[in-house]
Amino acid sequence: MVKVLAILYKGGQAAQEEPRLLGTVENQLGIREWLTSQGHEYIVSDDKEGPDSVFQKHIVDAEVLITTPFHPGYLTADIISKAKNLKLCITAGVGSDHIDLNAAVEKKIQVLEVSGSNVVSVAEHVVMSILLLVRNFVPAHEMIERGDWQVSDIARNAFDLENKVIGTIGAGRIGYRVLQRLVAFDCKELIYFDYAPLPDAAAKNVKARRVEDLKEFVAQCDVVTVNCPLHEGTKGLVNADLLKSFKKGAYLVNTARGAICDKDAVAAALKSGQLSGYSGDVWNVQPAPKDHVWRTMKNPLGGGNGMVPHYSGTTLDAQARYANGTKSILENYLNGKPQEAQNIIIGLSEFTSCTR
Repeated sequence: MVKVLAILYKGGQAAQEEPRLLGTVENQLGIREWLTSQGHEYIVSDDKEGPDSVFQKHIVDAEVLITTPFHPGYLTADIISKAKNLKLCITAGVGSDHIDLNAAVEKKIQVLEVSGSNVVSVAEHVVMSILLLVRNFVPAHEMIERGDWQVSDIARNAFDLENKVIGTIGAGRIGYRVLQRLVAFDCKELIYFDYAPLPDAAAKNVKARRVEDLKEFVAQCDVVTVNCPLHEGTKGLVNADLLKSFKKGAYLVNTARGAICDKDAVAAALKSGQLSGYSGDVWNVQPAPKDHVWRTMKNPLGGGNGMVPHYSGTTLDAQARYANGTKSILENYLNGKPQEAQNIIIGLSEFTSCTR
């Protein structure tokens, strides 16, 4: 018998009414019956904070941990040291930065995620967020809700994407799909910053130019979108110093990880007008505290904030993909079969190399 612990987000009435909300506590990734019919124990909760939480109580003897990027159970080195039986961590989605990977290697814990399950969903959200900012949509809608009608207050800060320079920090699976979707807008130029160049055919397909210096890259962009993973090299990458190099009045979109951007520096840049807008769905702590500065920050013209809860990668379509992927990873683990290479963050080979 294997004990599986899942930390998911509470869906409430919406999840009770919509069974396709698979990433919720209520619908449990759709795997309860399958798991328990084989005699395994399945604990599901959203309670993850503090030593008395369901997460910390059950992680002590759980063999498998499942969590999501949207309501992550933060698996620190300290918690890993208490997880005596933990053998496998699965991210139901993409992004395993909520896990101390060095500690996981040391304790010989495999870490896998459902690679590719979110790429289309997030890329579409990025394009939507860019348009929301550039067209000054949020203040326009808020005006309508107030019962006002002053077109000039909105139009003075609304622009087209055509003839603008848009760049992505990171041109991997999501960043590249963002570039693909932006081709139709006839931008002046699409550029990207990445440690490695795109293959020639891929770059030609989206007519994208690589800029190797980050400050030179942001200085050319009317819109910057962040599509790189969070790790030691990207934490705080967009900070006060880098923001000074941005084109004044540029827009910034971040659907990657909140901690890639310095929250206070972004708020200050928005307030000063260095940034005209900031949008995204990722926060440095999730759920974000009610007093988080990104909830209420504005630019001088009263708009520029397109922040939402972390949901870009958890559309109903994405949930079906990451629920199926989670089940597949579990099946492989329970049956002693090899995992798909693309899903492996820390695999068995890391443990072999560590003992040499």
